[in-house]
Amino acid sequence: MADEDLTEVLTAVGPRLRELRRTRGTTLAQLSETTGISLSTLSRLEAGQRKPTLELLLPLAKAYGVQLDELVGAPATGDPRIHPRPFTRYGNTFVPLTRYLGGLHAYKQILPARAPGAGDEPLERRVHEGYEWLYVLSGRLRLALGEHDLVLTAGEAAEFDTRTPHAFANAGDQPVEFLSLFGAQGERIHVRARPAGG
Repeated sequence: MADEDLTEVLTAVGPRLRELRRTRGTTLAQLSETTGISLSTLSRLEAGQRKPTLELLLPLAKAYGVQLDELVGAPATGDPRIHPRPFTRYGNTFVPLTRYLGGLHAYKQILPARAPGAGDEPLERRVHEGYEWLYVLSGRLRLALGEHDLVLTAGEAAEFDTRTPHAFANAGDQPVEFLSLFGAQGERIHVRARPAGG
């Protein structure tokens, strides 16, 4: 790898780490506790003021459940297959369907079946920057969005600005699976109804 290429790869690591942390909803303090890397080192690493080393990147890759090449943006090999590493947050399973950081992120999410006797209790709604589009594959997905409390079934889709308070829950006694496309910078999903010029 030429010196210029190496410099370019190393320069891109900080923004990739920052984007990954924000997408996962993790704070620097939480990441510091998980990895054992000091808060100041993590901050300097994300800002590009600290050179990324294996000693720093390996625990970060482990904490995020991604392969090392996803952090450093290793050159593509031409193989289109991705090897998703599922991770769990809030008791729900996320299967990443996109490999690269930045831009839109695609996930398959799996919410376990509702516990016996669980009702329609209020959900803790969260807000963050971005825009989300989702499509239910199977089961019944409860979407609490602003003043609305909806149940989406297989084949139904929804899209919303994630600055609107929102939460998901399983509305049935079977696991619910749905696809989620998320743009951290607020990109909207553009769906073409028919081919151009058609």
